Amino acid sequence: MKKKLSLVTLFVSSILANFTTAENYKIAFGSCLDQENPQPIWNSIYKEDIDSFVFLGDNVYGDIPSGKLNKMHEAYQLQAEMIPSWLFKKNVEMIWDDHDFGENDGGSSYPLKQEAQKLYLDFWEIPNVDIRRQRDGIYVNKIIYIDNFIINLILLDTRFFRSDLKKTKGIKPVYLKNEELNATILGDDQWSWLVEVMKIKSDLTIVATSIQLLPTEHRFEKWSNFPSDHLKLKKLLKSHSHPIIVISGDRHQGAIYNDENIYEITSSSLNKSISSIFGRPKEVDRYMLGEMFSGENYGLITININKKIVDLEIKNIKGDRVRYKTIDIKKG
Repeated sequence: MKKKLSLVTLFVSSILANFTTAENYKIAFGSCLDQENPQPIWNSIYKEDIDSFVFLGDNVYGDIPSGKLNKMHEAYQLQAEMIPSWLFKKNVEMIWDDHDFGENDGGSSYPLKQEAQKLYLDFWEIPNVDIRRQRDGIYVNKIIYIDNFIINLILLDTRFFRSDLKKTKGIKPVYLKNEELNATILGDDQWSWLVEVMKIKSDLTIVATSIQLLPTEHRFEKWSNFPSDHLKLKKLLKSHSHPIIVISGDRHQGAIYNDENIYEITSSSLNKSISSIFGRPKEVDRYMLGEMFSGENYGLITININKKIVDLEIKNIKGDRVRYKTIDIKKG
């Protein structure tokens, strides 16, 4: 049975801490939620009786080629009517990606990023005292306490500070590596913050990033397009002896990946699957466990607090498990 949640502020970065009691704690997540499409997947998520939900970006599709934000206003208004009210009785967290940032594949050079940030924070009703109202970018971390079990949930901003992408020309561009000396995804301030919050003692660390961390072999946006930051983040995560879970979206497909102690689960899309957009050849990657799933999907992390076992699952629109991995977080 779910207990009442209370909130406290910790010293690191206005961290909100949720206190609850449970044998299992469930975190669902997903990305790519088009406000103009039906959203039947919420029916299956409701049946999971989740404790938390994390929106992983493209939570609306409000960008237009001009970069202006008039459609973003309309997208948020429509999405407010689409997301079920029961969800906000849970603990809801979020990050953005390009389509709610304001520019397709956009980054730090997008001129309306401050205005887009305000729209984002207003839509999600982020309080004025929240640290995200006081600084550039929407990164933040949350500490969840379940009895004596501690989850450190780190939510990254991969848009506001990101250097320009390098890509080939043509209808289907290939994104290349940006190996310039100062090329970055997170920027200096977010990097300094991340190093500090990764020091927080916890039983489980979950890192949310809108774009994929581990995959390197597809032509789309990914961390490996910025080799310096990519290596830096993997090194930081691997410096911890216990397993680290990374959750990501963006790809309109779902899959699970593993590199040493890093386990990444990509869930995309909630209602805009790849099969409804365009076809792609079968994707392979040396870190992928099994194959990608191309239908509508959501991710689910189930944490057995007593046994310290974590189940990673990708589920389809009906709630059927289509991909999974079990992790023993006692190891390490």
